[in-house]
Amino acid sequence: MKQFLVFIKKEFAHVLRDRKTLLILFGMPVVQILIFGFALTNEVKNSRIVVMDQANDAASKEIITKIGASRYFDIVRTVMSHQQMEDAFKRGDIRMAVIFPAGFNNDLLHQNAAQIQVIADASDPNNATTLTSYVGSIIQDYQAQLSKTSKVPYRIQPEIRMLYNPQLKGAPNFVPGVMALVLMLVCVMMTAVSIVKEKETGTMEILLVSPFRPILVIISKAIPYLLLSLINVASILLLSVFVLDLPVNGNILLLFAESTLFIITCLTVGIFISVKTNSQQVAMLISLMGMLLPTILFSGFMFPIENMPVPLQWFSNIIPAKWYYIIVKDIMIKGLGFNAIWKETLILSGITVALLIVSLKSFKIRLS
Repeated sequence: MKQFLVFIKKEFAHVLRDRKTLLILFGMPVVQILIFGFALTNEVKNSRIVVMDQANDAASKEIITKIGASRYFDIVRTVMSHQQMEDAFKRGDIRMAVIFPAGFNNDLLHQNAAQIQVIADASDPNNATTLTSYVGSIIQDYQAQLSKTSKVPYRIQPEIRMLYNPQLKGAPNFVPGVMALVLMLVCVMMTAVSIVKEKETGTMEILLVSPFRPILVIISKAIPYLLLSLINVASILLLSVFVLDLPVNGNILLLFAESTLFIITCLTVGIFISVKTNSQQVAMLISLMGMLLPTILFSGFMFPIENMPVPLQWFSNIIPAKWYYIIVKDIMIKGLGFNAIWKETLILSGITVALLIVSLKSFKIRLS
């Protein structure tokens, strides 16, 4: 029994001396609880909307006040033309628009009925449905408030219009997300494991004494996965068009060009992981856990980013899948051109260049 206790004491000493083990034991649960607690929610909050008040009367102002007081909405503009509103929807600056027609209060008092137009961006159908439901609840609450002070029944009818996806299909939301997820996992994991495998088997030294420069070694590893990933993109698009009945509304060549850029970005992430690790198991673990969870949580694919705390919203900006997800939705669903996605393209390019420079420097240091 004494020997058994000695062994237990020894194991405790090993664990307490190993900072990495302590970090995994105590740090990972805390981080996961915080991230999952804030990120994993289907509730829609702080959604940017615009209000066009063409009536500018007491009834419209009171409803606008109720909408603004709700934690679900963030009114970014109260005066906007139809063209400005359309451009804001295309840029993704707003999720919804609420329009009060001229004479809203007059119609309500004299005809006992009035209409409010609600326009939502339905490229994310779940989000659009939730937002219109919230607005409908606020309108019903105001309608019930009027009914208490008058014997005449008042009826306010929201006229709902869904942009880009009037049938509220799920495909326009999950196809871009699946594209980002598949390309990220395949490119990162395959590239990282491929280069680390050369280290483990000892063939990297043979490559180093060859006339090839380090950058050529890296490029030669990345090109096959680039071509195979483009085939993946083509297969996903074919399935989307012919099986899911989801046409590509924008320029198909632009979509392939942006997909190529994203694939290159993912390949550079895989290269970066490979030069920082020495075993295939570690490279695969980092590729899966380090890419899978951030892509799911912080790309906007499954959970609205605006729901998260500001630090997590800032963190989402370094996730390449977030920008590619926006690009695919803008081209494929909204039918927009390069003018609408130049910022996202520039960010992906910057991430790619930065990772490639760091990887090449690390590669030279480790293998010189």
